[in-house]
Amino acid sequence: MSPVLLTTLLVLANVLGATMALPQAMRLLRTGRCDGVSGGWAGLSLAMNLWWLSYGLASGLWSLVPVSAVAAALYVVIAVTWIRLRGRVALRGVALGFAVGLFPVPFLVVGGLPLAGLAIGIGYGVQLAPAVVATYRTRTLHGVAAGTWLMAWVEAAIWLVYGATLADGALLIGGASGVALSTAVLVRLAVTGHRPFSVPRPAWAFG
Repeated sequence: MSPVLLTTLLVLANVLGATMALPQAMRLLRTGRCDGVSGGWAGLSLAMNLWWLSYGLASGLWSLVPVSAVAAALYVVIAVTWIRLRGRVALRGVALGFAVGLFPVPFLVVGGLPLAGLAIGIGYGVQLAPAVVATYRTRTLHGVAAGTWLMAWVEAAIWLVYGATLADGALLIGGASGVALSTAVLVRLAVTGHRPFSVPRPAWAFG
């Protein structure tokens, strides 16, 4: 891949990654509806973006730094708004999601940055899972912003290509899982709309 094309992809990935949570934050603030939005996803996404920020700084992947920092701030807005709309009891779901996001810690202790990087990459799939479950178990999806998930799909695809170019395992795993799970949400929005889709609620759905 040419350096110019690679640089262009990185710029696009940074723009998408930094702003993908913006449509969701704006929709929550504008409509006051959180149907189909998972508080656990907000807490877990905050934790994972802090991990990506740390990974980028530690490994010299500077392209990860701005996207992770801005995204973390947006997930704070989403989490706070979700709690305000659902009440203080909703804090438990956000806190549980954030706690689950600390799972790369033992990998960092045992194997250092390389092993932690793989765990963080896998964590991207874990990060989106509560949101996917919430969209498939909620009758109405008035709170879900389709723009966020379309941007998430494109961003994940770019990081997948970039990870393949660098042979970076964390980016490869993160990109592939991001594409798959973003597709699941987009399919739910496009095909079934707000109609119910009955599935058992896993214990890790976090609201």
